[in-house]
Amino acid sequence: MEHRFTGPKYTIGIEEELMILDAETLDLANMIEAMLESSSDEVAGEVKPELMESVLEIATEPCRDTSEAAAQLRQQRAAVRATAEEKGLAIGSAGTHPFALWEDQRIVARPRYRDLISALRFVARQEIIFGIHVHVGLDDPDKAIHVANGMRVHVPALLALSANSPFWRGDTTGLASTRTPIFRQFPRVGIAPTYKGWEDYARRIEFMTQCGVIQDYTYLWYDVRPHPNLGTVEVRVMDAQTRVEHTVGLAALAQALVRELAEHFESGQELSRYPFEMLDENKWLAARHGLEGELVDLPSTERIATKQLARRLVDRAREHAQDLGSATELEGVDDLLERGNGAARQVVVYEANHDLREVTAEIVAATGE
Repeated sequence: MEHRFTGPKYTIGIEEELMILDAETLDLANMIEAMLESSSDEVAGEVKPELMESVLEIATEPCRDTSEAAAQLRQQRAAVRATAEEKGLAIGSAGTHPFALWEDQRIVARPRYRDLISALRFVARQEIIFGIHVHVGLDDPDKAIHVANGMRVHVPALLALSANSPFWRGDTTGLASTRTPIFRQFPRVGIAPTYKGWEDYARRIEFMTQCGVIQDYTYLWYDVRPHPNLGTVEVRVMDAQTRVEHTVGLAALAQALVRELAEHFESGQELSRYPFEMLDENKWLAARHGLEGELVDLPSTERIATKQLARRLVDRAREHAQDLGSATELEGVDDLLERGNGAARQVVVYEANHDLREVTAEIVAATGE
């Protein structure tokens, strides 16, 4: 299996899935093709379609550091917002649209997405959810597997920090990240299996492709996965963030944690072993309660406040972020810890008038700040 784990180390790329909305009604709008026709080639990075016509994805180029990635992301948000305004549309960013119905969404006219609907049926049709993906470059395939294995224990904290989807189909769900159980219906998602190394990973992927159950490894949608074609480890667990500084802060945290695990590999150390069911349980607790609940402080059996565990993780990552030139961007995560994640902020707006259009309007306004 070919790969591009050749370096340089710790380059970073960020992808955001954004909502395309009617500017007046704030309903999702099936307008991706019109947005793509008018997208600017002068802005660095890419504007791409996703599964549904009401979803737009922006992606930075591989960047030297989070500061460069942040600048590209801000430019891209501004560019797609300007394009949307010209067409009577708006752009919003959150893990779910508060009141949209999947039955009203059209599937993008691309073979990959039509084949996905053919294969997964209802499971794919109801996936109107929005996330961010963070790619961090590495220079060795076995190191990439080590990092992907090690990142599994950090998935619940990253999800709790990023949780930004408390509403679904016009209703309160009681969850901080409703996006998580919706996406869980897909096959090959969630906490990833562990791999013994690059050869083990390549052999197991080849087995699946030879069976014909997947076309290639990109049909494995785990929370963290190696991305051989790009030479990165991709962190995929996080809800889309309304404020760009939170997206960038979470990317800086992911990058710092990747560096910590890469150095762990380089020093010849072995990863700790955690029961899969407890990694999965912690992820559920993070989706349910966000930063307001508790997680099991693995490898112990003690429960700890999620906010305390997340703060400890951020403090541990801070030195790595400083070395990577990402200390300023990491402050976006400090803001999430101090003022609450996106889910908590949405709920505050909702509780004033129980008006989900008001919540959506707030999302649109904050997305453009």
